Amino acid sequence: EPNEGELACNTFGKGRMAEPEEIYQYISKYFQKKKILSGKRILLTAGPCREAIDPVRFISNRSSGKMGFALAQAAKDFGAKVTLITGPTDLLAGPDIHQIQIESTEEMYKAVRKEFSRNNMLIMAAAPADYKSKKIAGQKIKKDFNDLSLELIPTVDILTSIKSIKKKNQIVIGFALETENGEKNALAKLKNKGLDLIVLNMVAEQTPFDSDTNKVTLMYKNGQKTSFPMMSKRELAWQLMEKFGELM
Repeated sequence: EPNEGELACNTFGKGRMAEPEEIYQYISKYFQKKKILSGKRILLTAGPCREAIDPVRFISNRSSGKMGFALAQAAKDFGAKVTLITGPTDLLAGPDIHQIQIESTEEMYKAVRKEFSRNNMLIMAAAPADYKSKKIAGQKIKKDFNDLSLELIPTVDILTSIKSIKKKNQIVIGFALETENGEKNALAKLKNKGLDLIVLNMVAEQTPFDSDTNKVTLMYKNGQKTSFPMMSKRELAWQLMEKFGELM
């Protein structure tokens, strides 16, 4: 609330901004109530992966990493010790967040496998590539005005690989970005990859790429669903982390 005191219009009354020290105390007190993940270790992935075609070209996708970075900050705000594995983005994690930089899906797979065992929860918000070039040219492929064919092979499936090493007390959360049959595809991914929860993001209802806003639906193993309206990714991250925390 505003304080009472001398105002800019040379009158005395209520309307003076609270002192910075007072505002700080309110903020600190608020966050102290929100340490619901204190003592927990959270592993997150964010951003796109790049699969090389030649030394200068690659296959990738439109992920900006903003949702994953927002979740990492929310997890830290709630008291967790956070490790963030991120593909190429222009974003920087906040202080006290351990950031691991990778480029390819294979590199993300190795980093997740290395870090997973010492964490209570994995949140797979990144967008790994599904395919990569079978052969990577040693030199830049020159344009000669003829058709060019690339033979693609599947990349490693990170979440499927985690299924075999996951312990009973560990939580694994996946993301599903779909353009059609969203709930059907998300539920199939939830089951096939042994997830505890999946976050459905429908491209047909919005343009989430490089946006500061998002809307999602949580889908649980027991059939329960929780939908969130369009809001800033920062606010959404807070609400999602509260739901994720309930699983632990």
